[in-house]
Amino acid sequence: MTQDKQHQELQRLCRRYHALLLDMDEQVISVAVAGSVAEELVAALRFASHRRVLVEQWPAARLEQQLTSPQAEETTAPYQTNTAVYEEQDDAPVVQFINQTLKLAIQRRASDIHLEPLPAGYRVRLRIDGVLHEIPSEQDLPTNRMIARLKILGKLNIAERRLPQDGQFTLRLETDTYSLRIATLPVQNGEKVVLRILQTQQQALELDELGLSEQWLQHVKQTLSLPQGLILVTGPTGSGKTFTLYSAIRWLNDVTRNICSVEDPVEIPLAGINQTAIHIQGQLDFARVLRALLRQDPDVVMIGEIRDAETAEIAVKAAQTGHLVLSTLHTNSALDTLIRLGHLGIPGYLLAAALKLVIAQRLVRKLCPHCRQWVADVTTLPDSLWQGPLQHWRATGCEHCFSGYYGRAAIYDLLPITPELQQALSCSPSLSDNDPTHSLHRENRLLSAGLALVHEGITSLEELYRVVGNHIE
Repeated sequence: MTQDKQHQELQRLCRRYHALLLDMDEQVISVAVAGSVAEELVAALRFASHRRVLVEQWPAARLEQQLTSPQAEETTAPYQTNTAVYEEQDDAPVVQFINQTLKLAIQRRASDIHLEPLPAGYRVRLRIDGVLHEIPSEQDLPTNRMIARLKILGKLNIAERRLPQDGQFTLRLETDTYSLRIATLPVQNGEKVVLRILQTQQQALELDELGLSEQWLQHVKQTLSLPQGLILVTGPTGSGKTFTLYSAIRWLNDVTRNICSVEDPVEIPLAGINQTAIHIQGQLDFARVLRALLRQDPDVVMIGEIRDAETAEIAVKAAQTGHLVLSTLHTNSALDTLIRLGHLGIPGYLLAAALKLVIAQRLVRKLCPHCRQWVADVTTLPDSLWQGPLQHWRATGCEHCFSGYYGRAAIYDLLPITPELQQALSCSPSLSDNDPTHSLHRENRLLSAGLALVHEGITSLEELYRVVGNHIE
C-alpha cells in the first residue's frame, strides 16, 4: 500500500470515530478528538499503521468545524495547547527535555533558543547576550517529536513541514509564566525551530537606566515632551531598539495622554497603553492598523517598526498633524536613517518638518565583574576617537558567567534635527542623493561612545570591535 493510500485509509478510519487525522511519520500518528479517547480507535490505528498514537483533545465546536469544512481532508493546526498523550510514558522524555531546555535558557538569560536538525541528530543553541552558545542535548530523542511538541504549544500545523510558520504561546514553569514566540523554517535536514523568549513588564527599563549620558538623557526627555514630531530609534536586529521604545513609552505614560501602539507582536504588555498586534494572515498590517488608530484620538503613537513606504508615509504625516510618533528602523547609523527614508519615498522637505530626533544604538556584552582583569598593555588611537592611551580589560570566564561576559550595555549616537540640518533636508531634492550628510561626518560616533565603556572596564575592546567594527583610519 502506498503512503498516500494508507493516509486516506487512516483518515476514513478516524472519521468513523469522529476524529481528525493530524500527522503521521515513521513512528507516530497524531489525531484530534473531542471528549474521551475511544479505545477502539487507538487499537485500530495501531493495528492499521503499526505506529504509536498521540491523541490531542480539541473543543467539540472546533473539531466539528474542521470535519465538516471543505478542507476536512487536509490536516489542520491544533486549536489549543492542552495535549493528551495516550502513551504518556513514551513521550515524557521529550516534554521533560523541552522544559529543562527552557529553564536553562531562562537561567542563562537567553533571548533565543535554536533547535537545528543535523544529518545525524540535532543541536540546541542559546543566544546569550547576543552570541550563540551550544548546550548538551539528548541525542537519542527523536527530533520530529520535539518539533511536533513545540508546534502543538505554538498552535501551528504539525503536518506542514514545507512552509515556514510562526506562532506564540505562554508556558508556566514552576511558579513563573513566560511568553515565547516560535518560528519554524524548512532546512535541508528537516525543520529548524527558533524560540524567542519575550520580555516581561518587569524587565522593561526606566528611561534613566538606559545608559544615556546626562546631556543626551535630558535631550531625549525634552524631545519626548514635544506635542508632535517623529522620533526614530535605529540599529540592526538585536540592538535593543524595542527596549528603548518601551522605556520611552513608560516615561510618557500618564492619564493625560492617549498612547496607542501597533506591534508585531506585543512583546511587553503595559498597563494604560492601547496595544494592537498586527495579523498578516487576517490582513491586519501596520498600515491598516495605523489608519484606524489615527481615528482613535491618540496623543502618542508607537509603531513597532517602519517596514515599507506606506507605513513611513503615514508615520510622517501623523507626526505633522499633532501626534508624537515613535518608531524603529533597521539602519546602521543615524545618518543612514535619512537615506533610508529617502529610499522609502519621503521627500526631504517633509522629513525636515516632521523628524525631531534619531537615536542609533548597539548592545555590547559587559565584562563579568567576578573574573575581569586589567590588561597592562595600552592602546593608542587617533585623537579624534580617544585622546591619550586607552586602558582596557579582559575576562576569561568563571562559574558566574561561563564566558567572561555577563549582561549587556548600550552605546548611543544621537542625531538631533537642528535648524541647519532642517535647512539642508529642505533644500535636497532627494535624500538618496546624500546631499544633507556631507557636512555631518559621524562614522565613528558609536565607536567613540563604546571606547568610554572600554576605558571604564565595562566591556572589552574586542567586544566593541565585534559589534561596531574597527573603522579606524
